[in-house]
Amino acid sequence: MSPEAAAHAIVTASRRVLLLLDIQVAMLSDPPVGVPSSTRVQENLARILTQARGARPPPLIIHVRNSGDAGDPDEPQAAGWQLIFPPEPTEPIIDKRKNNAFAGTRLGDIVPTDAEIVVAGFQTDYSIRATCSDALKRGNEVLLIRGAHATHDRIEVLHGGGITPAARIEAEIEAELEEAGVHLLDMKDLPGIFTNR
Repeated sequence: MSPEAAAHAIVTASRRVLLLLDIQVAMLSDPPVGVPSSTRVQENLARILTQARGARPPPLIIHVRNSGDAGDPDEPQAAGWQLIFPPEPTEPIIDKRKNNAFAGTRLGDIVPTDAEIVVAGFQTDYSIRATCSDALKRGNEVLLIRGAHATHDRIEVLHGGGITPAARIEAEIEAELEEAGVHLLDMKDLPGIFTNR
């Protein structure tokens, strides 16, 4: 069975997808290359992946890997480009060059528009925001788990400069996405996320 056929069979059985965005060595390195909350977020991501793999029927688990430019920490084949969690044979890997994981990739061919998508990973104000927004436009139900996505502190250049902490950016994007129709969940909700409800 081809990888695409296996993916189709899995998502047909569960109608659920776990979309793991940019969970790569660079993002989970020590700051400043990695995000400030890298240790906590990696623990939460590992719990989510374990829960998803143990669900019956399991969701389709898709690993999306960002391919940065030459010299970036996530430049293809660089140490920072590698995935943190090794995919299992039935878990597709999608390489992307843009924030939106659907743009210029085969992700839209793998994920049906009636599937429920659980999104986790990096970075909240880039790939998470863009991918969740496009999934909503496609008609997907989208779930985002607090504590399972993160970004960097932002250095402000206007209005006197300063730094906006990553936690504030993450909360602002959560509010924006919730207003748009994304369902926000907490880690305490994890036991029921991949079960029929």
